[in-house]
Amino acid sequence: MDRLVTIGEASKVLGVSITTLRRWEKEGRLQPDEITPGGHRRYDLLKLRPELFRLQRSDRKTVVYARVSSHDQKEDLERQKQVLEMYCAAQGWTFEVVADLGSGMNYHKKGLKRLLNAILQDEVGRLVITHKDRLLRFGAELVFAICEAKEVEVVILNQGEDTTFEEDLAKDVLEIITVFSARLYGSRSRKNQKLIEGMKKVVDDAEKP
Repeated sequence: MDRLVTIGEASKVLGVSITTLRRWEKEGRLQPDEITPGGHRRYDLLKLRPELFRLQRSDRKTVVYARVSSHDQKEDLERQKQVLEMYCAAQGWTFEVVADLGSGMNYHKKGLKRLLNAILQDEVGRLVITHKDRLLRFGAELVFAICEAKEVEVVILNQGEDTTFEEDLAKDVLEIITVFSARLYGSRSRKNQKLIEGMKKVVDDAEKP
């Protein structure tokens, strides 16, 4: 579908006359997106009628998203992916796997950014996760709001608290303190190393039953 249309085609899409479109342009209510060298106006259909470019739900993909906080949790990441894959297979869904290895407080993870871009581009019809905080430690509700606006079904396999909440949160806090202490004292300073060692002890204590 060609996104740029003539003023006549735009008037039909909007259900108004060409004269009305010209008046709206003068009033600053609706400007053409392009004017050709010959002076012809072109309007972007995606802006006029975005629903025409949305994929039908049956054509939109199911995405499963898995995340762990650190490299030493790679086995847990694989378990998450297996659980998600088995669930989707049991439902008969064709799916794509997106995984991240990084803090739940990091909004710039490659997988998360790719997922959000796909949702905003109306490519995703269903999102499946094991726990809501697998998306983000804080801010998952914002992602869910975007999904709702984009009519993306969200399936959370475990509605209860993530069993690794304390461990992940401790690792996230350690990551933040490591970065800021390195900036304050220098990555090789004794103060920095002492602070990190103290935080590692807290993390180890949090992992103990």
